[in-house]
Amino acid sequence: MILYDIPDIRLFWSEDERFLKQFIGPHIWQKIKFQPLSRYPPLINDISFWLPSETYSQNDFYDLVRTIGGDLIEKVVLLDEFAHPKTKKVSHCYRIVYRHPERTLTQDEVHHIHRAIEESAVRELGVEGRF
Repeated sequence: MILYDIPDIRLFWSEDERFLKQFIGPHIWQKIKFQPLSRYPPLINDISFWLPSETYSQNDFYDLVRTIGGDLIEKVVLLDEFAHPKTKKVSHCYRIVYRHPERTLTQDEVHHIHRAIEESAVRELGVEGRF
């Protein structure tokens, strides 16, 4: 507990992936400091779009989401990849989990951030929105 600044011994029996992932490192000597977990509920929104014909990188989308959403973004996961059988266009669907560390978020607050992500993805990454 002292080594990682963990405030509650009950966390050692936690199966919460947010807690467990903090202690995965490339080597045993890496300095790790515990980041407190939010106890407030998450808000989950999905976004889906057609990929541009030129090169597209998932990491560019992840960076865009984290730049716009900041600390409110807990997780971004690729849910589905679909290739249209006739047009051969590829679509990605991502799940974005929003969570505030100190209070409960409302869907109205998250809607503004999510809308900004959609608009930026179209403008900066050249995707065609399916929203």
